[in-house]
Amino acid sequence: MSEENKPNTTPQQPEEQEIDLIELAQKVWASRKLVFKACGYAVLVGLIVAFSIPKEYSTSVTLAPETGSKSGGGSMGALAAMAGINLGTSSGEDALSPELYPDIVSSTPFLIELFDVKVKDQKDKIDTTLYAYLDKYQRGPWWGAITSAPFKALGWVISLFKDEGEEGVSAKVDPFRLTRDEAAIADALSKRISVSVDKKTGVTTLSVTMQDPLISASLTDTVMRCLQNYITDYRTNKARHDLAFTEKLYKEAKDNYTTAQAKYASFVDANQNIILLSYRAEQERLQNEMNLAYNVYTQVAQQLQMAKAKVQEITPVYTVVQPASVPLRPAKPNKIMILIGFIFLAGVGSVGWILFVKDLLKGWKKQTTI
Repeated sequence: MSEENKPNTTPQQPEEQEIDLIELAQKVWASRKLVFKACGYAVLVGLIVAFSIPKEYSTSVTLAPETGSKSGGGSMGALAAMAGINLGTSSGEDALSPELYPDIVSSTPFLIELFDVKVKDQKDKIDTTLYAYLDKYQRGPWWGAITSAPFKALGWVISLFKDEGEEGVSAKVDPFRLTRDEAAIADALSKRISVSVDKKTGVTTLSVTMQDPLISASLTDTVMRCLQNYITDYRTNKARHDLAFTEKLYKEAKDNYTTAQAKYASFVDANQNIILLSYRAEQERLQNEMNLAYNVYTQVAQQLQMAKAKVQEITPVYTVVQPASVPLRPAKPNKIMILIGFIFLAGVGSVGWILFVKDLLKGWKKQTTI
């Protein structure tokens, strides 16, 4: 009898599971009005939320920087080698790799340089600096004003006990000591600027998100140029210092040669008919000094030309693959995804209420009444 009962118990498990699933589906279907009602309310709430969030416009540019290492300085290095001059070109010029570009853009000194950039909106209603635009003209959802009202009231009360002039924007921003407002604006600006670099190709994508399409496009172009200037100044810093030093040596060598030439010419003109050996010796000495000054002058002149060529040689060249253009459609908020999210949460929440919470509440009420 035990062997006959064994095969009868095993096939009943999937049947019980299937019956349970059918019961759950019937339970949900019986309360379908609650699910539809919750989804309907979710549509209304989702639409209110989606249309309450301000529009954000994003502009992107793509740069292809020159990252190849230069051995020997190319054609300029060949010319320098013929003149006996070593340009000293090495891979150290590319120490600032594209992977550091995001850190550069998010650094405090770089962001502070953008505070005084003039911005103008598409409707010609705003014409001010970027700092003032981020500080005064940023829109937010209506619930933001409600949630921030207690903190604003608290800040107003605290400001009554502070001396005037403690906060605010100074005439010149000090990166070493930012005020609370300046630090907040810099943090907000860093979140609106993003830089991504493809490690394989070195292609850099820079994007800026703002609430106005024209400001987004113009600021993207400004940030791109500031980044290019920063990298160019970094890579050509030593070469430009060398060029300035060579220009100083060139001026001194030219002055020395001009002085020696004038002394020699003046001495020869004053002693043309004198044949004494002492005068000839002095003439020969002055001529040797003039020739020495001329040789130094020509060598420094060659070094000056090579220093100028080196600055031009190591100056990075950027190819703008995708330039900045005024966006036509907002990038944020995605109203469809917000609506779908609210409907999904309402549907899952109502089904969970029907299957689990409702029965638990009934059981709890029965126990309390007993």
